[in-house]
Amino acid sequence: MFVKKLAYLMVVVAVCLFGIGCIAATGLPGSAAKGAGGHQTGDVFTSSFLVRFKRSLDKQLVHEIASRNGFQNLGELPGSNGKEFHFKHTTLPLVRTRRSISHTRVLKKEPLVHTAIQQSGFKRVKRGFRHAVPLNYIPDKAPGYGGENVPTDPYFPFQWYLKNTGQNGGKAKLDLNVLAAWDQGITGKNITTAIMDDGVDYMHADLKFNYNAEASYDFSSNDPFPYPRYTDDWFNSHGTRCAGEVAAARDNGICGVGVAYDSKIAGIRMLDQPYMTDLIEANSMGHEPHKIHIYSASWGPTDDGKTVDGPRNATMRAIVQGVNEGRNGLGNIYVWASGDGGEEDDCNCDGYAASMWTISINSAINDGQNAHYDESCSSTLASTFSNGAKDPNTGVATTDLYGKCTTTHSGTSAAAPEAAGVFALALEANPLLSWRDMQHLTVLTSKRNSLFDAKNRFHWTMNGVGLEFNHLFGFGVLDAGAMVALAKKWRTVPPRYHCEAGAITQMHRIPSSGSLYLPIKTNACKGTDTEVRYLEHVQAVITANASRRGDLELFLTSPMGTRSMILSKRANDDDRRDGFTKWPFMTTHTWGEYPQGTWMLEATFNSQESRSGWIKEFSLVLHGTKDPPYQTLSPASPHSKLAIVKKAHEDKDGN
Repeated sequence: MFVKKLAYLMVVVAVCLFGIGCIAATGLPGSAAKGAGGHQTGDVFTSSFLVRFKRSLDKQLVHEIASRNGFQNLGELPGSNGKEFHFKHTTLPLVRTRRSISHTRVLKKEPLVHTAIQQSGFKRVKRGFRHAVPLNYIPDKAPGYGGENVPTDPYFPFQWYLKNTGQNGGKAKLDLNVLAAWDQGITGKNITTAIMDDGVDYMHADLKFNYNAEASYDFSSNDPFPYPRYTDDWFNSHGTRCAGEVAAARDNGICGVGVAYDSKIAGIRMLDQPYMTDLIEANSMGHEPHKIHIYSASWGPTDDGKTVDGPRNATMRAIVQGVNEGRNGLGNIYVWASGDGGEEDDCNCDGYAASMWTISINSAINDGQNAHYDESCSSTLASTFSNGAKDPNTGVATTDLYGKCTTTHSGTSAAAPEAAGVFALALEANPLLSWRDMQHLTVLTSKRNSLFDAKNRFHWTMNGVGLEFNHLFGFGVLDAGAMVALAKKWRTVPPRYHCEAGAITQMHRIPSSGSLYLPIKTNACKGTDTEVRYLEHVQAVITANASRRGDLELFLTSPMGTRSMILSKRANDDDRRDGFTKWPFMTTHTWGEYPQGTWMLEATFNSQESRSGWIKEFSLVLHGTKDPPYQTLSPASPHSKLAIVKKAHEDKDGN
């Protein structure tokens, strides 16, 4: 534990040195500032205030300070050690266009108050194409199943992503292979997944016995009952649909079955207010970190192809604390939907999905091609499934509001909870898995299967140690059976280190035609306490501007020859002012590779028009281990990914 903490502290200190901000060990800038295109045009301000005290205070004294100044104390922020609290003014409007300086001054007059900051509001959107009319019947022509250990739930035959027999025109055996995990006796017992969303219908007959009330909370209304707010169009059905994918009960004659049907779900209602704040996000992601194992998020910044945004300071601190201290030091698992902006967006511009602390999940449809709304980026780790082709019944079958069922849940919103369910299975199989172990298991057990790019843009490529990846699908589709089998015999990976591999601080002009190449030669901190020999995540922290940001493309090539597109063309992004400020573009494609040698950044414009721009700063940050990560594991097959990577490491080390 000491080694782990020391490594973490070195990460924080090192990153602070080159100015990303002391919370930027998350792999994100200290705040989503306007310089990174982070805020929407026209700031708004909420009735929430971050109040930081000069020393740690007991809750009663904090309540008294809040009450006598017209505020309500909504609780301590995660990781603040009793010094930072969320205050809400009792009479201020929920949203206003100007700061309330008078209320800030009142708080600052308190002798124990160090600072008081009124919280700005920003937009966060659910990911998924919403169908307003829920189903309360069983669709016709349900395909039959034979064999043992097959659920009897009426909607299970439509859950093709759990068992694909080719129904509705899909490709047989293209699924999550969950029956292989269930056959090992693994069903998610004693694992809790938090659905951070618009609420959960915890009275639904398919969910109520798997609902963890102790781990649930409503941060939109500040009470312990995260039930969705009623709307005529069923807009707040999103969280309930996601919850059913994870933990809908089995063999009860209701709807379908969850991936981890014996696991628990917690409801964290936090999306249902006019504007999001940093404090609501932080409290949600830091809520009950020792009772919650996995946090599932099917939302993010607007998927409009022109937004560059990510978590603010308090939220990043909550995530950092979660992965370092949650689950009694093993680390919480944060699962993120990669985004629904389609080919006109890039999920590396989403600071949540592109964080190395989260597992970013994309989707495929029932015949193996990407969905038309799928974003692509080099930070995606793996994929699951979402709605199929033309038939509406090839969506995701799950629970819906008020006891109903649906077969039309969709978007990468549907993909992330499926992944959370698979991870719940892995954690039951081995409760000692760390957050990093889960990422390694994801890389080593995901399968290429039949996944392909419908437009033939992105092909499957092999990296320097023999791992196949795809810019759309990461390392492939999750395989629950394989992940559970490997989890059972897994040994925790060695400590993780952070190496500042080099930086280029001189400005370089990007030509209108052709490319700018910027090399960084590194020994990967060899001979120091932070030496990295086996890669996990790689970040290119870049400050750049362009006459049209959306036409800028960036590529990073490793010393072993793996080329990652870390920024693709975004047709809707007309920005010419903000550019990127210390934005950490992340790639997982070089996982397992050796980092020593020359890394090459390529910047180019993808446009028929004349463009101009500058790379103002480029820093390379390597994350990984000094010791071989798999040396204590014995591969079950000589053709497995584990065997291939382990042999590549042994061959390299033997030279």
